[in-house]
Amino acid sequence: MCGRLNVIDDPLTKIVSDILGIKFSTSSNNNLCPTQQVSTVAKENGYFQVNATWGIKPDWSKSLLINAQSETVHKKSTFKNSFLNHRCLVPCSGWYEWRLESGKKVKYLFEHSDNQPLFMGGILYHPHAPQLVTLTVRPNEKCSQYHHRMPLLIEPDNFDYWFHSTPEELIPLMCAVDDDLVNVLKC
Repeated sequence: MCGRLNVIDDPLTKIVSDILGIKFSTSSNNNLCPTQQVSTVAKENGYFQVNATWGIKPDWSKSLLINAQSETVHKKSTFKNSFLNHRCLVPCSGWYEWRLESGKKVKYLFEHSDNQPLFMGGILYHPHAPQLVTLTVRPNEKCSQYHHRMPLLIEPDNFDYWFHSTPEELIPLMCAVDDDLVNVLKC
């Protein structure tokens, strides 16, 4: 995943608020990138919004970490505790990838095929202010034509399972969604 999100506040805020039963609020940003604020959703006794900065910079890393591979997130010391205790959802209108075509980079938008929000799986860090790392999976066939990874997408029927399961129980969710859930549009 390249690290650019598309967030369109209307109808995203209304749909997310209705699905989760909370007052979800976000601002439109059709090029949301790492180091910027991302509106996420966490759950304890109920769902609540957490605004987090996208990316973490551990002491050992020379660069900002924005993604973690879902296949290893429960094993890596950098991510293990947050994956166990601080999972979140990242509601968005879509994400972008670029592909080299005839010597030029061409931008593509990936969005829900039914004009619904996409809910990416993520993990939060709370050292001083909340920080976000999004999770990625091996892509489905459609998305593999554009990038070797895609976001872990959690469908609404699996929200409670996402928040209340052990890392081992989550293994069935750690895969790409069906091709027909995602539309790809040339920008």
